[in-house]
Amino acid sequence: MDATVAKTDLAREIDALISTHAQELSEKLQAHRLELFPPSAEKTLRPFQVSEAAKLLGVKSGYLRNLSLEGKGPDPLVSSGGRRSYTAEQIRDLRHYLDETGRASRRYVPKRRDKEHLQVISVVNFKGGSGKTTTAAHLTQHLALAGHRVLAIDLDPQASLSALFGFQPEFDVGANETLYAALRYDAERRPLREVIKATNFPGLHIVPGNIELMEFEYDTPRVLATHDHSAGGPAFFARLHAVLADVNEDYDVVVLDCPPQLGYLTMSALCAATGVLITVHPQMLDVMSMCQFLLMMGNVLGHLKRAGGSMGYDWLRYLITRYEPSDGPQTQMVTFLRSLFGQHVLINPMLKSVAISDAGITKQTLYEVERRQFTASTYDRAMECLDAVNGEIEKLICSAWGRG
Repeated sequence: MDATVAKTDLAREIDALISTHAQELSEKLQAHRLELFPPSAEKTLRPFQVSEAAKLLGVKSGYLRNLSLEGKGPDPLVSSGGRRSYTAEQIRDLRHYLDETGRASRRYVPKRRDKEHLQVISVVNFKGGSGKTTTAAHLTQHLALAGHRVLAIDLDPQASLSALFGFQPEFDVGANETLYAALRYDAERRPLREVIKATNFPGLHIVPGNIELMEFEYDTPRVLATHDHSAGGPAFFARLHAVLADVNEDYDVVVLDCPPQLGYLTMSALCAATGVLITVHPQMLDVMSMCQFLLMMGNVLGHLKRAGGSMGYDWLRYLITRYEPSDGPQTQMVTFLRSLFGQHVLINPMLKSVAISDAGITKQTLYEVERRQFTASTYDRAMECLDAVNGEIEKLICSAWGRG
């Protein structure tokens, strides 16, 4: 009897218990952030050594040193030990300087040209833990460091991408400040520009997310059932495409981090996309899950296409993530996927990396941490892998624009 009473009491109090746990965890996470990024709790970005800056710009380190000695371009930061480095903002300035001086026939500022359309990349998977958010974060940062104007949009109510960019969802993202604000069906709808925030990477902005995004999942079936379009606007699957048109001239690439489900937000992202990146961990259960996702996705996209949805994809690729080449079954699964999907699987896989995992503990990416925080081989291996994956995706973007 006592056990039954205790169970009943717990059932009555479970909502209060969960709310208490959530509040306590939220406060601890906020304290952790204040400790990581004092005094304002905002993320900053480390400077980049001359060798790193040269690699990002595609020039020799010696050329940058000569520019500095000749007083040309932005003045580098100089440490007490005489080591030179550049901020990310200075690297962008160097791009413009190199373009203006006409050092070579190549372009150092890769801004899209008049006839090149906005690239919208949806990063999707049905299963959590596939490296989707980590992939989206590193891709956006790579593209920004390469000189592109980038917008990241967090469509996941869990808001992991937002947290990785330094926005704690329940503290930093208020009511009507997520993508939902631009998608909603009522008179409180806001222009997308009003919910875009700057990040610690020059040229990279974000529309952060939080649990409010679930409102779109609740509102859409009601609107579909009642035909209530009181505030006007296109059908649910075309709304994201429409709001992106408002910022079309401001960005070169938009990256959408989708929730791990095929809901209305994901469907909207797939209809707005020009490129689709499906992350997959090469384990049997993950591949089986992806199979179900692809079956559902194909069926849903067929319906949306018949309803007038835009499916003008420039490319679709599978990215192997968290891959351990020494794991025999994983290697067999990668071979199987390549034999099945051919060129649709990216040539470069994303290897499982201790460096990336450890950086994530402090809410950072590999581009934000310094090499000296890890053993050189661990950091270099992870960075080489990231550069290869993101470089391959960047080539797909440029190819869609008709560049080489």
